[in-house]
Amino acid sequence: MAAGDVGYESLSAFNDAFLKFAGESPTQASDRAVVHVTRVESPVGELVLGVTDNDLVLLEFVDRRLLPTQVARVAKALDCVFAPGETPLLRRVRAQLDEYFAGERRDFDLPIAMTGTPFQVSVWQALLAIPSGATRSYKEVAIAIGRPEAVRAVARANGDNRMAIVIPCHRVIGADGKLVGYGGGLWRKQRLLDLERGVTSLLP
Repeated sequence: MAAGDVGYESLSAFNDAFLKFAGESPTQASDRAVVHVTRVESPVGELVLGVTDNDLVLLEFVDRRLLPTQVARVAKALDCVFAPGETPLLRRVRAQLDEYFAGERRDFDLPIAMTGTPFQVSVWQALLAIPSGATRSYKEVAIAIGRPEAVRAVARANGDNRMAIVIPCHRVIGADGKLVGYGGGLWRKQRLLDLERGVTSLLP
């Protein structure tokens, strides 16, 4: 199923569940910024997308246990509320995800806003520099940001990435080459790496 294929009933149910932990609605806080959210299907499971008028701020697996925490962190960083909806940027994100899963896109061309500490942002920017099809160890990422002693902190920042796939935290592996530490599940990490290493498509 493509990333753009969403049934109305399932989306409606998702909206209700999402707003229960997302906090205030736009009508309750009309003076605050709005992040538009939607849920989409993908070959590696359901995803939730969140965008402002200008930037992607959230892309997470719906079943990730940390999702409510990530939503709360985005809300605090942007002083925003969340509202189900459709925007040109959401359509652009879905279209690029479809191209990625079809093996037609290696890099994303999307405006993103990283809602983290300066250290986290430095790690996430280093992740963006890892080429599709390649991997790096946590140690290598730490060296890349000029903090070779901060391997554990790099691992924590990697796990706190709020834009799965687009900021490719799945490309970071253990020093021994094994897959470790992926919030979406190691099976997803393996499938994403397989896709980027030459599987032509994850779409049927």
